[in-house]
Amino acid sequence: MKIILTGATGYVGEGTLLELLKVGDVEKVLSVSRKPTGITHEKLEEYLVPDFMMLKEGDEHFKGYDAVFFIAGITSVGTPKDAYVRISQEIPLHFADIMPDKERMTYIYLSGAGTTPDGKQFWQKVKGRTETEIQTKGFKRAFALRPAIMKWSKGQRRIQTMQYFFLPFYPLLRLIGQANSMKEVALSQLVLTRDGYRKFAIDPKDITILAKKM
Repeated sequence: MKIILTGATGYVGEGTLLELLKVGDVEKVLSVSRKPTGITHEKLEEYLVPDFMMLKEGDEHFKGYDAVFFIAGITSVGTPKDAYVRISQEIPLHFADIMPDKERMTYIYLSGAGTTPDGKQFWQKVKGRTETEIQTKGFKRAFALRPAIMKWSKGQRRIQTMQYFFLPFYPLLRLIGQANSMKEVALSQLVLTRDGYRKFAIDPKDITILAKKM
């Protein structure tokens, strides 16, 4: 499989990238980001863009891929509402719009546990609307990935401070279906690309189930 990945300079994106590069079934990963990943690998190609909204249809970089794993995002905490809408809604939808060969591609949007268009919190509504719109973009398959707690991969450098707080509780969170490893996050997306799934919104329990099929 050939994968387009965004967000590889963030926590989830870096972990996903490291795990994808280990998988034999992954032929190539195109990382699209504003900054270099700092990772060198024969399967990895980087496309640095200053502004995702400036990307246009017909961009030769995006031809011949099987899936987009749109991992780029930002926390709503401390982020102005207009900036949050731009990053969590306008950019992923624009990225979906410009993709070629949609009829043969899978588009996976990193959402989050608790996302719903009818939620009381601002971030829930924004991501919920993004999920709804992505389903109308004409892709062969589209999914919203809704993880909760994710344990970093070996070799990761970009680790969120709050992840260290959750680490002692990780075994319990796994038992109750609210935690995954980065390996599971990466593998589950590959299985979604290869096989599809019965649900659009993929929760932590689904991630665990799917990863075992890779």
